[in-house]
Amino acid sequence: MRGVPPRTARLPDALTCLVLGAALALTLPPLQTGALSAVALAALLWHVAHGRDTRQVAGRMFWAASGLCAVHLWWLSVFLGTLFQTPVLGLLALALFALEGSFYALMALVAARLAGSSVLARVWLLAGGWVLLEALRFLGPFAFPWPTLGYSLLPTPMIQIADLGGVLLASALVTATAAALVTFWRHRAAPLWVMAVLWVAALAYGVTRTAGEGPARQAIVERSTVDVFSKAAENMSAQNFFDVYMRPLKQVPLPEGVPVFLPETAVLDESLLPQVPGPGIYGLYTPRPKGNKAVAWDGQQITAQSDKARPVPFGEFFPLHSTLRPVWRLIENAVGFSLDSLPPAQTLNILPLSGVNYGAYICYDSVFPWVARQLTNKGANVLVNISNDGWYAGWGVQQHFMMGRVRAIENRRWVLRSVNQGIAASIDDLGRPRRTLGRGEGAMQVSFRELRGVTVYNRVGDFPALLAAGLMLLLGFMYRRTV
Repeated sequence: MRGVPPRTARLPDALTCLVLGAALALTLPPLQTGALSAVALAALLWHVAHGRDTRQVAGRMFWAASGLCAVHLWWLSVFLGTLFQTPVLGLLALALFALEGSFYALMALVAARLAGSSVLARVWLLAGGWVLLEALRFLGPFAFPWPTLGYSLLPTPMIQIADLGGVLLASALVTATAAALVTFWRHRAAPLWVMAVLWVAALAYGVTRTAGEGPARQAIVERSTVDVFSKAAENMSAQNFFDVYMRPLKQVPLPEGVPVFLPETAVLDESLLPQVPGPGIYGLYTPRPKGNKAVAWDGQQITAQSDKARPVPFGEFFPLHSTLRPVWRLIENAVGFSLDSLPPAQTLNILPLSGVNYGAYICYDSVFPWVARQLTNKGANVLVNISNDGWYAGWGVQQHFMMGRVRAIENRRWVLRSVNQGIAASIDDLGRPRRTLGRGEGAMQVSFRELRGVTVYNRVGDFPALLAAGLMLLLGFMYRRTV
């Protein structure tokens, strides 16, 4: 019929949301497209905020956040299949993606109810709520800080603002910019002008940071290639494991007085410690009581130790194990072994060695900013991350490494990494990798600086980011009278 416009094909709403979430994921590590993260988030917020009612706003956010997690964390399905030695159990990752999506949906539901029918109020409340949710995802039994939007700025100088308010302050910059873009599209330019000034200020701050000065030191770090989840590993003794972890050290000279760092759980029996090449920090596993530790060894005895602060969820820690005992029993029967949780550290300790205060944290601890901050505030001059990155796969290895680089910026400390199946490295206090070893088996002698300064982030933590989130929420309430 004449006068009737042709129908245009439209994607189903859930699929549109999944695509928007996936697009945002493609601006996060390990990809180098982070400068576009605010634009991708703006498109997501625009679509979510235009839901016809609070229920649709929450539903759209669920699908968008699930898509974000599914793309950013696709490697988790490989990890879970390897962990439980049953590939089909890799599908448990879908439940995690849905759980993460549910948290975002709940936040969106609250934001939409507070905003009423105003799109701009919804957008700003969603932006502020996003930052608050990221902060909450560092806490509690379900703590899992993937994805955090602030890491998208790592390829840019703006990430240097992390020493003012942590990675969450970078997240606040991204989310506020996204909300300002949507507001601009709604013909209100003032917020975007404010954000443009803040971006210029963040850029100027970033490009004017210089590396700290301090006494030069050296250490030995290694990259091992132990497949701890293989069938062969099941039959290896503690001595066999130890010998494999010692093998890379044979490739480099071991100068007297230079400490050696071995990865997480390289030593499965404390009685093997006298066989280490000398003073250093070593990953030690103890079966009774169950513990995952970093220990300082002076050549004759353990002089200090610190436990893992955050056991890996669903790998070392099984949430609601008592409450969901029947469910966990089914999984235990399927995999053929008991799933006992590793207790987290009750306190974090500095590891003094040869006059240097090392702040050592283990594997998964590196994605929790409060761990490195607490160690720095206790006097750590250098941060050491010993890790078994065999837990990760694909993008996960790069993400773990890149997230750990931000700990160097937040605390203005060098970070030294000694790893199994990951990226061994020395990282300066600007977050720049100075030496890396990401393939094969080997060890390297690295130089670093012993630093003592205190950052704003060390003093006030996430307060600047939370203040920024509060301002976004306030602006959202102010927009409630608009359409």
